[in-house]
Amino acid sequence: MRICFIMYPWNSFNPDRDSTLRIIHECVLRGHETAIIHSGNLSIIGGNIYGLCEKIRSMEKVPTSIKKFYYSVKFDKLNIPLKSFDVIFMRDNPPIDPFVLNFLDAVKDDVFIVNNINGLREANNKIYPASFYDPDSDIIPNTYVSKDIDLLMEIIANSSSDKMILKPLDGYGGKGVIIIEKSAMANIRSLLDFYIRKHGDNPGYVILQEYVEGAENGDVRVLILNGKPIGAIRRIPAKNDFRSNISSGGSVAKHSLTKNEIKICNKIGKKLLKDGIYFAGLDIISEKLIEINVISPGTITDVNKLNRTKIQKKIVDFLEQQVKSKT
Repeated sequence: MRICFIMYPWNSFNPDRDSTLRIIHECVLRGHETAIIHSGNLSIIGGNIYGLCEKIRSMEKVPTSIKKFYYSVKFDKLNIPLKSFDVIFMRDNPPIDPFVLNFLDAVKDDVFIVNNINGLREANNKIYPASFYDPDSDIIPNTYVSKDIDLLMEIIANSSSDKMILKPLDGYGGKGVIIIEKSAMANIRSLLDFYIRKHGDNPGYVILQEYVEGAENGDVRVLILNGKPIGAIRRIPAKNDFRSNISSGGSVAKHSLTKNEIKICNKIGKKLLKDGIYFAGLDIISEKLIEINVISPGTITDVNKLNRTKIQKKIVDFLEQQVKSKT
């Protein structure tokens, strides 16, 4: 199998924690030709899409230690036609560059892409969970997306809850996620104006979401592969912070999915699979779906450590099966 990862720079990895590194290591361990590329290094040459790739040189013996592997890897820099790969795995940080998807459109019939291009267009932002049909808010809290400050102020004023969650549409890793409270109503318009106008002449959308009781105790991150849950952990906020993202200082604990959480995963998993989203991370609080990460869901390292497993094996097994089914 020939596989290319579109991702952040290699030297930005934390080898002790990085999820993508674990998938790459598993590919190299199995003898697969593996390359990485930064999203800015795509070109069109003679009608073909090329990537200036860093191809991992073959090793006489691949270290079983992921950290040792990371520091011993050597690369050959090559311009490689993307359609020559069997798999392209999107592992860049959100938000995704729409031009990257435009490049990949040209090879989507030749290469298995994780996740599907059309699926990424539909699901690569926080609007995706809000678009699920859930009229009674059984599994998704009331969610609003707008850049209309007057409308957002009206929603806050009419909410039955004293507090709501506000977050930028293009954020990730818990960045910019805050709680707003009616007791601070005099400040909320100014806050909305800051979030929406921070892009200057191009106002940005924000998400306003019903506060789910229990959020202060953390959330459950579930990894979904091919429509089914393959691992989960509980993420616990740091002291004096309601955000449970590990990148925001949160900690982790082992978690077994409840019946209702499994029900949510299976229901959402069917929709994800239909949209070509093969690998995703769900964030659940008090048995309510809060977010879906479809670009580069992390926490593989934590799931592995807490459950004595290797999630990356299941992921690469899936990729091999997809490539085999196409031949």
